[in-house]
Amino acid sequence: MDHVRLAEVMRRLALEAGDRIMEIYADPDFEVRAKSDASPVTEADEAADALISAGLRAAFPELPLVTEEQAASHEQSAETFLIVDPLDGTKEFVQRRGDFTVNIAYVEAGVPVRGIVYAPAKGRLFYTLADGRSVEEVGPFAKEGPGEQKPISVSIPDNRALMVVASKSHRDQATDDYIASYAVRDMTSAGSSLKFCLVATGEADLYPRLGRTMEWDTAAGDAVLRGAGGMVVRFDDHTPLAYGKAGFANPFFIAYAPGVLLVQS
Repeated sequence: MDHVRLAEVMRRLALEAGDRIMEIYADPDFEVRAKSDASPVTEADEAADALISAGLRAAFPELPLVTEEQAASHEQSAETFLIVDPLDGTKEFVQRRGDFTVNIAYVEAGVPVRGIVYAPAKGRLFYTLADGRSVEEVGPFAKEGPGEQKPISVSIPDNRALMVVASKSHRDQATDDYIASYAVRDMTSAGSSLKFCLVATGEADLYPRLGRTMEWDTAAGDAVLRGAGGMVVRFDDHTPLAYGKAGFANPFFIAYAPGVLLVQS
């Protein structure tokens, strides 16, 4: 893999998809439908998916591509592949809360080694460089090339006073009970893959997810967090979260700064 080219292509496609998403977001009457699993889908999901998929297939035709909005792609079996969630946080988008993201990742031998997370309504852009280190780019974001890039790294957590981030739309009692087993200084909520990025920048120490997710929900944020020195492990046995699983479904997981002393579930 040419990682320099990969970084350039992922960044450009994420920004272009973000522009298209924001055009639709500005329309007071955009269409919302229910998918077969009752989750919402909008024309923004589909427009961003078409744009990103075409760009990735043109640039890397030899790689399998898995994307949320193309059900046939979920039937593939691969260890090395590209994976896309063109609009993560559709509920946040529909409710106009702004916490939605564009996510593109490259998984190699089951590990998400490169990724980009773009939150167009928030003006935040996180990605891995060609060497695997993670940065947050400071806007405005030019398509022709990156502006100022700030290296990001996880916190050195104080286990007596942890900062925890949890889901806005998918909180439940089991998650709250697990969080209660830590000494928590404060909690924040965020939508979509931004939670991984808040751990990656040191704005949070711990993000537990006790709920259903798919690999396209997590791969890009996972890659950004890994590139910032963080870790994502299975909730049950604390082994690294692997990718390329059958059906691309995830178990429960914990994303965290390595200094956090994880509680055994």
